[in-house]
Amino acid sequence: MQAIFYFSSMRLFSSIIAFLFGFTLWSQSYQLGENYFDQGEFEKAQAVFEKLVAQNSRDLRSVQKLVATYQELEKYKLAEDLLLQQNKPKVIYPNLLVSLGHNYQLQGNTEAAQEAFQSAIESVSKNQGYAYSVGRMFQQYALLDWAIKTYEEALKQRANSSFTIELARIYGEKGNLDKMFSSYLDLLVDQPNYLFAVKRNFSDFISEDANNPANKKLQQAILAKNQEKPILVFNELLSWLYVQQNDFQKAFAQEKALYLRSQKDNIQGFLNLAQQAKDSAYATSQEILNYVIAQEDQIYRILQAEYLKLDLSMNRAQPEVTAQLFNQVFEKYKSLPLQDWLDIHLLYADFLLKTKAYAEAKAKLDNLNQLNLDKFAAGQVKMRLGDVAVKTDKFNQALIYYSQVQLDLPNSALAEEATFKIAKTSFYQGDFEWASRQLNVLKTATSKFIANDALQLSVLINTNSNAVLDTTFTALKRFAKADLLAFQEKPNEALALLVNILQEHVGEEIEDDALFKKASLLEDLSKYEKAVATYKSILNLTEKSIYIDESLYALARIYELKLKDKNKAKAYYEKLLFEHEDSIYFNEARQKYRKLRGDLIK
Repeated sequence: MQAIFYFSSMRLFSSIIAFLFGFTLWSQSYQLGENYFDQGEFEKAQAVFEKLVAQNSRDLRSVQKLVATYQELEKYKLAEDLLLQQNKPKVIYPNLLVSLGHNYQLQGNTEAAQEAFQSAIESVSKNQGYAYSVGRMFQQYALLDWAIKTYEEALKQRANSSFTIELARIYGEKGNLDKMFSSYLDLLVDQPNYLFAVKRNFSDFISEDANNPANKKLQQAILAKNQEKPILVFNELLSWLYVQQNDFQKAFAQEKALYLRSQKDNIQGFLNLAQQAKDSAYATSQEILNYVIAQEDQIYRILQAEYLKLDLSMNRAQPEVTAQLFNQVFEKYKSLPLQDWLDIHLLYADFLLKTKAYAEAKAKLDNLNQLNLDKFAAGQVKMRLGDVAVKTDKFNQALIYYSQVQLDLPNSALAEEATFKIAKTSFYQGDFEWASRQLNVLKTATSKFIANDALQLSVLINTNSNAVLDTTFTALKRFAKADLLAFQEKPNEALALLVNILQEHVGEEIEDDALFKKASLLEDLSKYEKAVATYKSILNLTEKSIYIDESLYALARIYELKLKDKNKAKAYYEKLLFEHEDSIYFNEARQKYRKLRGDLIK
């Protein structure tokens, strides 16, 4: 019995080996034929593919490639004979009927071509399963009207989301926006989970201009479909469209409809919209959050809205206005256990740090540190206490707080941030060797931004530590001082020192670091024209700077949001996309570039 099993296993093993060997030979031959075809050596390609078809006449890839080769050589009769051989009475490949029709077209035989195409369509009417291969073959030959007929015929039999998507794409390629929009909207009725994909496709056709014909057509189509079949997904889509047009009030109206129709189940749409409106429609963002606070009865949702409202105010409103908002919130929720809204108290500490109220910030954080907090919450408090210490030149105290976070929360994102801050604090003190050791730990940080910042600081230290012209680290120490002044909210002092560095260390390794820091500070001070000129200096300085992609992104962002020059913004996003595919800003730049493109209507 064992012997029988052994021999059976050996036969199976031998069969597998033979199959793999045969497949490898086929693959190598097919690749050789493709190479000949791509290089225009069609006679050689013909010899290879004829041999493959002779070995296996049902190998459709080789058959189709041989047909294409014959057609390139204008051997249309050979192509026709090969295709007819494949379509025998009991073996039908409808996609090859399309190839046959195309072969007739190349010979100018329109009537025979139409007949072959119609036969392919009829096969789909009998069996929907043929639709995809037939439709894709029509698309391959740019016979889009016939591809449309194929999918429309298939959809008569049964709904199929894949066919609907293909059909919609073809309508888009042909510029028939009405039918494209209608097809995608029909898809959403049955498959609302396709909303993200539909938005992605629509973004290729619409722009920020509400008067753009495509925008108008889409809005009308959604409104009509929503009247016909009112479902939540159409409110979501309308909200999205209005956001693309920067019409946040209309988007707000749609989010309200969603909120009320879903029995006030979710406020995330409001929070997202408030974030999107913060730059160009700050007042609307506040209105949105006030609405949530007034409507909600779930305290944790109310606090979410309050937090975002305060966070946005910190970045957009005058400090006294933000301080007043914080006082109102503290009074309003003073009866709640502090642990229930700790994040707002931590945000207040951030606000105090930002406004240089260091003594008040420390008192607030010391009070929080006395509470019975979980390790993560305690770690957040200690991180801020460390920041207060650095801002007040108490570096050793800062290192103690950061190190406690490291020990209490090993392998966490917060621990990684603490490690980076230890490196930064050591850097400020001029202890470059210890800073480098900490930065080496962060090479595999889970946060791409911490990993990127760690890499930049590591390169800064290493390149300037090895600088031949600066054996005493003079330039690096002065840069560290400027970096510290910037962190301590002393931008003018930091700028003065950076200008001095740039004057006295021309051509040295520190130059691009000083330029980038200077540009960032100018941007923070809203001196956008000067910031632009400084970022451009980095691009002109060297192509090897680690700040190239970040400078391109900064330039694009300033031109887009501050200087309102969309063409220049688009140009810088484009340069980043084409020349820096590994940048951490790549995905965001791609989204912004697509939104700014002038060729959205296909």
